[in-house]
Amino acid sequence: DEEEDYMSDLFIKQDVRPGLPMVRRVKEAIQKEEKQKEANEKNRQKSIKEEEKERRDLVLKSALGNENKGFALLQKMGYKSGQALGKSGQGIVEPIPLNIKTGRSGLGHEELKKRKAEEKLENYRQKLHMKKQANEQAADHFRVRFKTKQEERKMEGDLRKSQRACQQLDMQKDIHLPKETWFWIKPEEEDRKDEEDEEDECTSSDLSVSEKLRILTAYLREEHFYCIWCGTTYEDSEDLSSNCPGDSAADHD
Repeated sequence: DEEEDYMSDLFIKQDVRPGLPMVRRVKEAIQKEEKQKEANEKNRQKSIKEEEKERRDLVLKSALGNENKGFALLQKMGYKSGQALGKSGQGIVEPIPLNIKTGRSGLGHEELKKRKAEEKLENYRQKLHMKKQANEQAADHFRVRFKTKQEERKMEGDLRKSQRACQQLDMQKDIHLPKETWFWIKPEEEDRKDEEDEEDECTSSDLSVSEKLRILTAYLREEHFYCIWCGTTYEDSEDLSSNCPGDSAADHD
């Protein structure tokens, strides 16, 4: 019952850092919980399946002895432990492993699962292939449309060039009205005034750019001996046919 001496070595050696008792109690609780788990695992009664698995693994790991009738017969026929089967020793050394079925699924279930997985993978590959083909077709269509658009713009430019040349050559011959209304380029103001007249001229509007270009270039060659792609006016039809490469844009390319 004597009072503690606060100057003694026993009291001074105690660790009085703040929070240390709490850390110590937590560590002790964790250790106690781990020990309790180990004790529960040791005392836990194993299930029938676990016991069967342990016995099966133990038997499979141990080699066959003389008490096994099949092994005893092999030994009588000259077989030695660790020797390969067969007359020339080309057979197997280890027994064929057992494929033990532990699940509750029926026979062929694993094969069915494997087949379904392969079908799913094949369907996924087919979808990727179809998607790739669709992207390639879209790219091809885009290239074709782009090329067609470029060709149309080129023909429209050639048509406008032919119309300007036709108007200039016609006026040089004192021709004040074009043979066809679309042979000349009309000013914007005149186009606005002649909207009603254009409605009646359905035949010209029905023609495509390539058809108009073909008709107009033929007129320039026949009437004025002029080739739009050569940019030259020839003296006569004989000079045109002998010196001009051809009658179409493809012949001049």
